[in-house]
Amino acid sequence: MIEWVSLSSGSRPVPRPVATPLVWAAAFGGASVLVALLNSLVGTDRPGLALALLSLLAALLGLCARFTAAPGTALLCWLFLNGFAIPPAGILTWVGHRDTFWLTCLLAAALVGTALARLLHARAAYRRLTGGLGPAPRGTGDGPHDVR
Repeated sequence: MIEWVSLSSGSRPVPRPVATPLVWAAAFGGASVLVALLNSLVGTDRPGLALALLSLLAALLGLCARFTAAPGTALLCWLFLNGFAIPPAGILTWVGHRDTFWLTCLLAAALVGTALARLLHARAAYRRLTGGLGPAPRGTGDGPHDVR
């Protein structure tokens, strides 16, 4: 006899982050494709746009990564930003304040993406455990401030 069972019943685990080497491989490939696209469409004279798009890439990669992957992700994105998105292309340079700012932006984006993913996963897990019950609506007589 066939017994129908709901697939959504029971507790679901919190999604596990992707392995760090896979995140770094995605950062390498994504940054190279993104910088190549930017260089062909816009040119190398817009480092602010390149920084914004690479920060977005780092944040998106942070959504599926561990916190330990953030420094490597930021460094890989910075290498492509510094090496290929600004003139002279193909040469790594270090300009103290500019590159420190770029690295900070990329690292912050990766960390914000990872923290956001952890908060969303924790909230979803909490809702699954509590059955989606929230606080009682005001005026029902069930709360401490409601007067009958």
